[in-house]
Amino acid sequence: MPESYDYLIVGAGFAGSVLAERLAEGSGKTCLMVDRREHIAGNAYDRTDEAGILIHAYGPHYFRTNSDKVVDYLSRFTKWHHVTYQVLVWTGGKYWQFPINLNTFEEYLGRASSTEEMEATLAKWRVPISQPKNSEEMVLSQVGREFYEMFFRNYTTKQWRRDPSQLDAAVCGRIPVRTDRDNRFVTEKFQALPQDGYTAMFERILKHPRITLRLKTDYREARAQVKYRHLIYTGMIDEFYDFTEGRLPYRSMRFEAETFQREFFQPAMQVNYPNDFDYTRVVEIKHATGQKSPVTTIVREYPEDFGPGKEAYYPIPAPDTKVLYQKYAERAEREKQVTFVGRLATYRYYNMDQVVAMALTEYDKLRTAV
Repeated sequence: MPESYDYLIVGAGFAGSVLAERLAEGSGKTCLMVDRREHIAGNAYDRTDEAGILIHAYGPHYFRTNSDKVVDYLSRFTKWHHVTYQVLVWTGGKYWQFPINLNTFEEYLGRASSTEEMEATLAKWRVPISQPKNSEEMVLSQVGREFYEMFFRNYTTKQWRRDPSQLDAAVCGRIPVRTDRDNRFVTEKFQALPQDGYTAMFERILKHPRITLRLKTDYREARAQVKYRHLIYTGMIDEFYDFTEGRLPYRSMRFEAETFQREFFQPAMQVNYPNDFDYTRVVEIKHATGQKSPVTTIVREYPEDFGPGKEAYYPIPAPDTKVLYQKYAERAEREKQVTFVGRLATYRYYNMDQVVAMALTEYDKLRTAV
């Protein structure tokens, strides 16, 4: 007889893991979780490298949120290392404060300035676009052409392999513009990293007798081998439907790590490179984790086209991709015993706290379903 479970959960990242824990602990359900990779935690997976430095294997994951509900839930599985994330930009042969603020403006002027002068200058620079339709228009309407060319245009093109004019306004609209001296990368009230790392937190989330975990397993194999009442799917939605409506585009990434025999390599946790080199950013997560070591490891990130043998990291937010995704979304809505949740399954860029909140909401729906 085949094994039998209440839920088959595809993907061991935030969405799948939170739902597995809630269904197992909160509702007494049995869950089989499968993942193609050889580890849990999805893209949030972190590990200690050969130099003894904790690194984020798939790019930096800066946890932050304004949701007490999300913090309360995750705090059951981790203590926190509170941190203020700082990002710099390297262009024109020097470092710049980022996101753009009064310090950035003073660096541009080469002298002291004031909020009033910055606001007046930006008012002159801004292109009058009342309803920006794409990322180029969004940035031009906020800071004008000069800062757009310095900080946004080439970075965005490298990252997405599309001109900012072809991307949704929200892509660049996520980056704030400030006229004070606030150097924080993000402003959510809760900013912290799991004290022992993300992987350790996921291990605690999934440590439940009613959760069975199978890594290096394709979900199609599991579907053929076990019985289950309900499927929770967190992978690429177009792959679920065998690409019958067409392939959704994604961006992939290549990560190159390098260790240096010094305490720190760069002056901030993250440095963006909009106009130099093939990589978009260099991350030295040790600035954020607070790890003490005489050596350090950096990770350079190279955006790549998605294809065979590569991971799909980012759905591409653009008008044409929305049209194609909608075809799959309409099919997904008609499914009776399948739940689609997470970034790839809903083809939308979400922060980690948003995915956790989405999973908690989906759990409430599942446990109250008749």
